[in-house]
Amino acid sequence: MKKIYGFWAICAIMALLAGCSPYSLVNSDVYNGSNLRSYTTFRIVTPAEGKLPPGMTMVTYYNIAAAVREQMVERGYTEDPGSDLLVNLGLTVKKEIATEPALPPGAMPYGGPFYNGVGPWFMYPRGYYWPDYNNYYNYYSNAQLITGIYREGVLTMDMVNIADKVPVYSSSVATILDNGDTQFRNLEGIAEAVKTLFSDFPVKVLPQYR
Repeated sequence: MKKIYGFWAICAIMALLAGCSPYSLVNSDVYNGSNLRSYTTFRIVTPAEGKLPPGMTMVTYYNIAAAVREQMVERGYTEDPGSDLLVNLGLTVKKEIATEPALPPGAMPYGGPFYNGVGPWFMYPRGYYWPDYNNYYNYYSNAQLITGIYREGVLTMDMVNIADKVPVYSSSVATILDNGDTQFRNLEGIAEAVKTLFSDFPVKVLPQYR
């Protein structure tokens, strides 16, 4: 009987610990029926291709890029500056949780807030690869963006076929703010956040990295 109680006590503790993570996956979506296994290389957006989102320092960018790089390598991808698969990064910090279509009626996307002043700010402008309004209903009626977060910050990762300027995947992770600051700052927090970003990624970690 004691062994049974001990087993359930361990289960309860593990469940409690799992629920204490400050990070939660907000969305994980594949676009255009893309097969992410068909790509073998990737490259991560650089500050030279745009500018850092407000609130993101160069140190934070390099730490996020390093964590993304690790996750991609563990899935069998090779980093290549000439790769067609671009990993774009965006950051949002707002006051309410809400979602809106990727292209709200009458709006055009660009690298910054694009709808009522609320939206993720991407290093590589999203308007370079997201379709215009006329194509929105035909191709991306199910695409959702985080437009506001209540006491949360959101880190968003887009993957783009940069040769064709077509989005292939997007995921977002939310974290509770601490005195107006996100937890996307320290190495441990960034690693956990990016790991959460990839938690529902279609291509799984290779056996040797598990």
